[in-house]
Amino acid sequence: QVQLVESGGGLVQAGGSLRLACTASGSTGSSYTVTWFRQAPGEEREFVAAISWSWSRTYYADSVRGRFTISRDIARNTAYLQMNTLKPEDTAVYYCTISSRSPPPRAPTEYAYWGQGTQVTVSS
Repeated sequence: QVQLVESGGGLVQAGGSLRLACTASGSTGSSYTVTWFRQAPGEEREFVAAISWSWSRTYYADSVRGRFTISRDIARNTAYLQMNTLKPEDTAVYYCTISSRSPPPRAPTEYAYWGQGTQVTVSS
């Protein structure tokens, strides 16, 4: 079993910043990719960013490239999503998940484990 815990969400004004964290535990294996998705009300869950654990290779959705940065701290078994220049359209519940595949799948149906999510609300 794998446990994933997200944190760091909140309410911020447009143009502001937040940093999300995702801590993995359990049977993660030694090499995996951490992926962030988000889901706005009435919308499908969409890919945001991913990072490979071993080589720190990163992947971004076009909508966040240049504003969001994904990173990881191997010692803490934690991945981070630094979100800058936030826009109201970034408002969503943000989820993290892991995969042994590289490059990571961009379809949420390809993932078995999910955290509980953290709410990000950007006011205009």
